[in-house]
Amino acid sequence: MANIFPLVCSFLFVSSLSSLCSALRVDYYHHTCPHVEEAVTTAVKRAMAADRTVPAALLRMHFHDCFVRGCDGSVLLDSTKKNKAEKEGPANLSLHAFYVIDNAKKAVEEMCPGVVSCADILALAARDVVALSGGPSWEVPKGRKDGRVSEATETIQLPAPTFNFSQLQQSFSQRDLSTVDLVALSGTPTCSATPSGHTLGFSHCSSFQNRIHNFDAKHDVDPSLHPAFAASLRRVCPAHNKVRNAGATMDNTATVFDNAYYKLLLEGKSLFSSDQALLSHPKAKQLVSEFACNEKEFFEAFARSMIKMGSIPGNGQEVRLNCRVVR
Repeated sequence: MANIFPLVCSFLFVSSLSSLCSALRVDYYHHTCPHVEEAVTTAVKRAMAADRTVPAALLRMHFHDCFVRGCDGSVLLDSTKKNKAEKEGPANLSLHAFYVIDNAKKAVEEMCPGVVSCADILALAARDVVALSGGPSWEVPKGRKDGRVSEATETIQLPAPTFNFSQLQQSFSQRDLSTVDLVALSGTPTCSATPSGHTLGFSHCSSFQNRIHNFDAKHDVDPSLHPAFAASLRRVCPAHNKVRNAGATMDNTATVFDNAYYKLLLEGKSLFSSDQALLSHPKAKQLVSEFACNEKEFFEAFARSMIKMGSIPGNGQEVRLNCRVVR
């Protein structure tokens, strides 16, 4: 595992987040489940060995969990006859690899029954996939509780790939996340729609179709796109594409966590409108340039922002025995 920059909760003892860090602790399970992290890492390693899409999937899952109702594991709940859960919201239909969290939870329950929340397991798994993909590692503050509410309609709160900078900034600021957090988290893995996560993963055509067909009244293609890159996207995603799961990788090192996303963004080779939007704001553009030039700086900023995002408070009240159903 390379490029490890252990970070602790002290990075976050600022502004309104200081109280959150006092509630979440790195040593929360020190006495009650001392080997929880090893169990989660083992489950993640096994899944990654069998499926190269697992890192992007789990990182995106953690982001989607935290941006709806806070980090309470609500994205893990299955729908019932009376309720359509977050998993079935439009932005979450492509989420996958829930089985990894199930397997990790099973292993943890065998060691420490009824102690570790599913929300904490997801946060640990997100950290592990980054570190195991060549990115930074960090100490995960723990102590989240699992929520009992999961509504598909609430996934509309997730940032969309068509957002402009003002919309992105508003979405992040509502969760006490700064412009630095926005830019750092935009360089992480995702699979199709939201900002968080573009150094790993794959995007479906529908998420960037607006940039390569009928862009505006004067241009069929977004003029900010590099011409050759735009042509390659149009070949993969024609105007009336009928190929299921057609799309493009986020960057040319889509299974490695690195700073290639920022370099490509500056070259006009980003996929989403929300990516390009980062260059429309002076501070964000400066950060993009800094992260493109200095991978270590990006890794350190990313780790801090992941701790901060992972500390968005939820309304969890329990520790689920099965991550898919309330107790």
